[in-house]
Amino acid sequence: MDLLYIQSLNVVKKKILIARDLMPFDPATVPVIIDAAKAVAKADASTAARAISVLDLTSLNDNDTDAVIEALCKRAVNTAGHTAAVCVYAPFIKTARAALGENPVKIATVVNFPAGGNDVEAVKAETEAAVADGADEIDLVLPYKAFLAGDIATCEAMLDTTRAACGTKAGMKVILESGYFDDLAKVYNAARLCIKHGANFVKTSTGKIPVGATPEAAVTMITAVRDAKAEDGAICGFKAAGGVRTTADAAHYIAIADNIMGEGWAAPATFRFGASGVLTALLETYGVDQSGEAKPTGNY
Repeated sequence: MDLLYIQSLNVVKKKILIARDLMPFDPATVPVIIDAAKAVAKADASTAARAISVLDLTSLNDNDTDAVIEALCKRAVNTAGHTAAVCVYAPFIKTARAALGENPVKIATVVNFPAGGNDVEAVKAETEAAVADGADEIDLVLPYKAFLAGDIATCEAMLDTTRAACGTKAGMKVILESGYFDDLAKVYNAARLCIKHGANFVKTSTGKIPVGATPEAAVTMITAVRDAKAEDGAICGFKAAGGVRTTADAAHYIAIADNIMGEGWAAPATFRFGASGVLTALLETYGVDQSGEAKPTGNY
């Protein structure tokens, strides 16, 4: 028998065995995981340091200025370490780059934000310009209304075109706007679609609608990440954005990730928070004196 054929057959058998071991996504399991994670979550200094290391320190306000972004970048590097990234509007990418200097903090920006429209060519141009300006990560809003209407082709075109525009220079996070979904199964399916089309992270929210990140969305999306890895070999991370405000909030999300993916998975390469105000709480838990520091702005 041909060796290549045998190898291919073994791969197929392995995928079948993996599929048998995985239970189909069942929304009824979500509260069980949430409760189990909450029971072991620790809002202590160690967790605070871990949370800071996976934080995308965010300022996406209509009144942002160079001075605001410079202050944001200054907060990103602190005595507890440094955040994973700063997330700013595209006009401030160069400002952030200059402010961060040689620090290892990545620069993220948003495209198709916040509405999640269907204009693929416009988003392609946005993405190409942002990458040219030095963005390390692109946070794309999925055309979520198109997805919920069953227009999967538009979503696939948006994902594939943006992934290509990111090239090898930038990672792609995809925002589902999970708070707009009325069914966790749909959140799961949207996350799987994004992963299939090259997402490096799936992200809950824009922070621009009333419902941001929730533990329910986190469990659902991280389960999709787990299943995509097991079934397809795809490597993807998860980002909770909007509404993460306390060390206890951060500890709960990290514990959810640990429960589903195993201890240590919630690291910068695979797990993020999109927030601003939570840094104050995390630094306080860590024991950093913040007297005299400027207060963060925005609903993050």
